[in-house]
Amino acid sequence: MRAQDQLLGSRTRVTSRFAVLPLEGIPYSRLPEWPQTPVRVLAGPALGAAFAEYLLEMAPGHTGAHAADGRIEFFFYVLSGDLLLTIDRREHALPEGGYAYVPPGSGFHAAARQPTRLLLLRKAYEPAPGVDPAGCFVGNQADVAATVYYGDQGARLQELLPGELAFDLAMNIFTFDSGHSLPVTETHVMEHGLYMLQGKGVYFLGDSWMEVEATDFIWMGPWCPQSYYAAGPQPSRYIYYKNVNREIAL
Repeated sequence: MRAQDQLLGSRTRVTSRFAVLPLEGIPYSRLPEWPQTPVRVLAGPALGAAFAEYLLEMAPGHTGAHAADGRIEFFFYVLSGDLLLTIDRREHALPEGGYAYVPPGSGFHAAARQPTRLLLLRKAYEPAPGVDPAGCFVGNQADVAATVYYGDQGARLQELLPGELAFDLAMNIFTFDSGHSLPVTETHVMEHGLYMLQGKGVYFLGDSWMEVEATDFIWMGPWCPQSYYAAGPQPSRYIYYKNVNREIAL
């Protein structure tokens, strides 16, 4: 929040191909399935995204729940705190770095046991002929091995979900040491929802380089040129969604 003696300039950029959204400009909202919890809506169809993503800030005792509807799948990632997530009557403790995939055939109940901040992604599941849907998947990013990316020891990728056709989405964490970057400017059919976990750098989107830092959210639509260059005194990390493993709709 800016003080009255400060200017109101912003790094926010919203276009038809991408958006850079610092948190300071995103107001709190409420959602029926999370009635006690302040929520910031990071992405949704009104932006151009084919998914919805939220940042939830739960106090101890706050809860959320969803009954299985056979259509919507969810991904949870705990930024801080401690979340007790019950999926189909089975409890899972999600501390900081914990994550969970909930398929459309499962319901959940979530309860914060400490002050908890988490990312929540909602997406309509895309069935594929001959491919059975994935089941629930729970893990912690601390247990996921980091792979050196294209031979660059300063760029490391963690794939949080199995690379199986049953999953129609991927959730990954990239870590870049300062001065390291993606090796190319990517241009592809997948879209992204990206949340900066740590550090700062410059992101290339469309035809411009833009400064980004921890807690910024970036939406990238299909075919948006994109790349990243890390800067600053500490490694930068971000978690990102992409849609994968499905035929191109015609």
